Amino acid sequence: MTRIAPLSIGLLALLCVSCTQPDGPAVDARPAVDLAPATRPSPAPRPNLTRPRIVFLGDSLTAGYGLAKEQSVPSLLQARLHAGGYPYEVVNAGVSGDTSAGGLSRLDWSLEGDVKVLVIELGANDGLRGLPVASLKRNLGEVITRARSRGVAVVLTGMEAPPNFGEAYTSEFRQVYRDLATSFDVTFMPFYLDGVAGNPALNIADGMHPNAEGSRIIEREVWHTLRPLLDPPTGAGRSSRK
Repeated sequence: MTRIAPLSIGLLALLCVSCTQPDGPAVDARPAVDLAPATRPSPAPRPNLTRPRIVFLGDSLTAGYGLAKEQSVPSLLQARLHAGGYPYEVVNAGVSGDTSAGGLSRLDWSLEGDVKVLVIELGANDGLRGLPVASLKRNLGEVITRARSRGVAVVLTGMEAPPNFGEAYTSEFRQVYRDLATSFDVTFMPFYLDGVAGNPALNIADGMHPNAEGSRIIEREVWHTLRPLLDPPTGAGRSSRK
């Protein structure tokens, strides 16, 4: 059954309110502003492929743009799991500037090893560019399909488009995530930035990326969504934070 994390009323339309965009969708042109400049993934030590893994496939919101490495959501979750005695390895597969198409293109190598859960945080840059909603749905659906074919549990996190492209686009964009969560029956977190978007005290100066405190809020919500999918903790780890 699809599990839906709680969503605070009134925050759904706050994403990227400080961004400026063209008057209409620019499907084939790069926008004036991306969520963050596109970057190549940084070389990282080869992960321990024998440990069960939780992979975060996302953009700069996953990568932790503007934060120290240990302040990113995946890193905070890794610390929580370690403290609680959960034997999972958390993999940060976030690439700044990535779209849903970019995430799909690197899915196979992101799923190397014993991946148990895939957290999908993609679409913010699709919305900023005004890319076709049908393409977003197709790309995310393919990511879910491929992950499920490998026996990987999926957590889909919703995203909001900025209002610049009109109410119809914003509504259709939002509905993509709900339709996918229902049709694929995956665990669903309706808005990744719930409680953080639009709050200057919880974002860095660009108004789009969470600061350290905002990242902690997001991690707590991800944890509540993710926890039912995990095996019980083992070893002598301390009780995980609430």
